Amino acid sequence: MLRLKLLIFSLSCSFLLKAQITNPTDTIPKRDTLFDDLKEGILDNIPIVSMDENALGDGNAQNISSVLTAGRDPFFTAAAFNFSPLRFRIRGYDAEFFSTYMNGIPVKNLDNGYTPFGQWGGLNDVLRNRELSLGLHNTTFAFGDIGSNTSIDSRASKQRAQTSLSYAYSNRNYSHRVMATHSTGLSKKGWAFTFSGSRRFADEGYVPGTYYDGWSYFAGIDKAIGQKHLISLVGFGASTENGRQGAATMEMQDLAGDHYYNPYWGYQNGKKRNSRIGKSHQPYIILTHDYRISSNTSLVTAVGYSFGDRSTTALDWYNAADPRPDYYRYLPSYYWETDPGQAAQIDQLMRQDINTRQINWERLYNANRGSFETIANANGQAGNSVSGLRSHYIVEERVVNTKRINANSVLNTRLNENIDLTFGASYQNQVNNYFKKVDDLLGGDFYVDLNQFAERDFPSNSTANQNDLNRPNRILYVGDRFGYDYDLRISKIAGWAQGVFKFNKVDLTLAGELSRTEFYRIGHVRNGLFPNNSYGKSQVNSFNNYGIKAGATYKLDGRNYFYVNGGYMTRAPFFENVYISPRTRDLQQDNLTSTTITTVEGGYIMNSPKLKIRLTGYYTMVEDDYNVISFYHDDYRNFVNYALSNIDKLHFGGELGFEAKIGGGFSVTGAAAVGRYYYNSRQQAVITLDNSAANLGTETIFNNNYRVPSTPQEAYSLGLNYRSTKFWFVSITGNYFDQMWLDYNPIRRTASAVDGIEYKSDLWNTILAQTKWDSQYTIDFFGGKSWKLPKNMEINGKPTYIVFNLGINNILNNKDIITGGYEQLRFDFENRDVNKFPAKVYYGWGINFYTSLTLRF
Repeated sequence: MLRLKLLIFSLSCSFLLKAQITNPTDTIPKRDTLFDDLKEGILDNIPIVSMDENALGDGNAQNISSVLTAGRDPFFTAAAFNFSPLRFRIRGYDAEFFSTYMNGIPVKNLDNGYTPFGQWGGLNDVLRNRELSLGLHNTTFAFGDIGSNTSIDSRASKQRAQTSLSYAYSNRNYSHRVMATHSTGLSKKGWAFTFSGSRRFADEGYVPGTYYDGWSYFAGIDKAIGQKHLISLVGFGASTENGRQGAATMEMQDLAGDHYYNPYWGYQNGKKRNSRIGKSHQPYIILTHDYRISSNTSLVTAVGYSFGDRSTTALDWYNAADPRPDYYRYLPSYYWETDPGQAAQIDQLMRQDINTRQINWERLYNANRGSFETIANANGQAGNSVSGLRSHYIVEERVVNTKRINANSVLNTRLNENIDLTFGASYQNQVNNYFKKVDDLLGGDFYVDLNQFAERDFPSNSTANQNDLNRPNRILYVGDRFGYDYDLRISKIAGWAQGVFKFNKVDLTLAGELSRTEFYRIGHVRNGLFPNNSYGKSQVNSFNNYGIKAGATYKLDGRNYFYVNGGYMTRAPFFENVYISPRTRDLQQDNLTSTTITTVEGGYIMNSPKLKIRLTGYYTMVEDDYNVISFYHDDYRNFVNYALSNIDKLHFGGELGFEAKIGGGFSVTGAAAVGRYYYNSRQQAVITLDNSAANLGTETIFNNNYRVPSTPQEAYSLGLNYRSTKFWFVSITGNYFDQMWLDYNPIRRTASAVDGIEYKSDLWNTILAQTKWDSQYTIDFFGGKSWKLPKNMEINGKPTYIVFNLGINNILNNKDIITGGYEQLRFDFENRDVNKFPAKVYYGWGINFYTSLTLRF
């Protein structure tokens, strides 16, 4: 693997970055000393360059063609396919820094910045027309984010006129996929139609207890009106249901003898039943008007509407034992010190009997069937009593219902051969309704809408335990809402402008954006603990933001380019990072400000017939971000909220991608991402309880120089490809990953966590250290062949093709790859035992495959 690194870096040895940062963890000195920011350790030889696939230029022409970005960029291909099994994130950026547009409208969620790719999952056939821009490069459809910007054109007139029927088989999340697509193309009368549908399903996926059932659909109609107007209407959606996988401690994986142990399921009547069922169906309707004002000017205006639910189920219980099979008090490790004999018995039992490691559904049903109770003053009506089997265990469904309206208009005009201008304006409005409802009473007759933690903490308060004072002692049946019920309402308006100035040897770009974001909470229940700030409309949060970016490209000739881009922008904090406990009240973080992003990138691009290279370096600072984490605190015996502020991050490094044709149908492709992503501030945590309005205090989180977790900070890929003139191809690719860090528990990185412990002792270091996973590798294979059927076998007299593809990932069956996980948000303050609440992790799949057969005519 070292040779693989050296081979890739030999191509970029002249672009190296050296940095020294002492101590990859923040340092908490003795309580009687100053808290200094200490830095230790070394970052070695980090290349600072990456690449873009660009259009071919004429090396002898005076006016050299400008750089274009395209979907076949070698680095982006590696990042999307070869690196994705380890949850690789380009430049370590969060999903909020990557934008996607569909037929002219932005589809990124306003509440958290994520793109909901699942809304169009299974519709591959109609989503192939894409424009991709990496980093800060200018686009013709948006001001853009700093990671990448993708525009998907699914309009009917842009689809190839054909019929496609396909079947795929896999051993991943789903086993089978069937898909059918028909596109007419644009007729002489100006009409075009496209229809597509698919089903993806598996009784059990790669991980035990998981399953998948998804139906997807698409319909599009276009009408060209003369030569200047094109009206397009599309509607699509994906209705999915899947049994989920939970992260697990290494102790449970060892007891099960399986890295893919899943605590979410158990046997019921001899069949596996999953307690965490994810469901989603949020259809989209988009109307687009493409107006060709002149040969040099176009105006694209689009309006979109999305609606529907996404949800997940979970177990809920009232005054009953914890039903989770991996609860720490049920495990052998909980008893090893106090009762080794009992620990050994539990260890042996859990290894031998799978039912002790999984949810015991029968026990939950029996507990409910043996619980006959009478509820007085039911539903808030004096004298009204309800009797029956009161469920103490249920399955709840946590639902987010979303309604979203988007409108976007973009004008592109070419003033002359040297100047292109783009202007855009958008309006977005999103309403999320968050609530829970009863999914299954598990053999009982009813459930009661009460807060058991409030009952325990405030036994003399007769109303504190009511989740809704407007409807006290409410009796619940299947389908009834309970617990929490509130809206997020958020709107954003933005305008932007861009100029691209092209000259013989230099291209210049300059773009700016102004936006305003507003959001607030509306509560639909009056919580018994917070009657005055849980119901109704909260204060409105408003943020005015701006962004500016500029770039320059030096065109050495039609094949060699050097470029540099820079940007500075602000964005409003996300709703879910502002409200501290929106389930119970409208309390929010203090002194809110916009998050700022400062970034610069530069590099070299080569695009010759036999060699394509893109080499890029980048440096990005994200400052004044926010986060809210909630967890069960053993000392308080309640849910605690940590409202984190002053979150700063630093991302810097380099990217390399190349494709070299070596003759005879062979080519070599490679990619490398070498970065360092750090938290470079000490975060502040304001601590509150779900069941109390009191502020428990403010803690400093000593996480300065901790690594940004959950993505490899180094990833390398090298592939050999062969493409035959007889329409078949094969490729084999080796991948190597390093610098992978576990998501840490901030509670362990506080002064109170190491209070009284000898400074720099082994225990002191153990508590504060951030876990780094071992480097890993995979080898992948991809191949395919196409056949054109003879004329006597053509369908409807059209050229008919059969296409076969096979992809095999991790062909060496490496099952020791940790792809993600987190430290539990608990800490043993009494004994300072970091192993009492060990990390929970996910392992990547072993050998897995995907094969498809397609008929096109």
